[in-house]
Amino acid sequence: MPPEPNLGNPHLPSPRPSRSEGAVPSRIQLDSSLRRWFSRNLGLWRSRRIYFFPDDEVMRVDMLVRVESFSQPAEGDAAYRFTWWPEKEYDFFERKPSYSREGSMVAYLCGHQLRRSGSYLDSAPSKSQIRQVDEHELMLESHYQQWSIVEHIRLVDQDRYRARSIFSWREGVLEITEMHHEIRLEGAGEPLEGVA
Repeated sequence: MPPEPNLGNPHLPSPRPSRSEGAVPSRIQLDSSLRRWFSRNLGLWRSRRIYFFPDDEVMRVDMLVRVESFSQPAEGDAAYRFTWWPEKEYDFFERKPSYSREGSMVAYLCGHQLRRSGSYLDSAPSKSQIRQVDEHELMLESHYQQWSIVEHIRLVDQDRYRARSIFSWREGVLEITEMHHEIRLEGAGEPLEGVA
């Protein structure tokens, strides 16, 4: 039976529902956990990537990716800038010209959603739902135009490495599978000044 309500006696604590009675964990705790996870990704990474395309086409490219935070997000709980450029191309961009050789994107952490200024496979803005698997791994689920994308990102060995796997379906057919092995080259720098 539930406890009797506190009917005005200031010396008795107000009853709080237990987890078994349907209490929901605080959003503040969950969002703080996501901000902490993203802050663990700040810095410069070497990203060695393998792409698997239809018809057994396999391609490789090595990229450098810098992740920075902004001191004052224009929206949401935090803002980040992702900048990328190639380290070794292996003729990837000649054979796949629809991919950006280099670029920059701003992303806003808004609760359990990541809002990006550019999409993963095109330049249109997008939103990704975030699911935190555990303290080291996130899943991002995105849907835009004809694409559905699921990305797993796992931090490994005290955040010295990241393992990323990305699966991209176009109109329900798996078109691209990617495996990224990433090595941290530099730690986080100072937050970028100004509002992003």
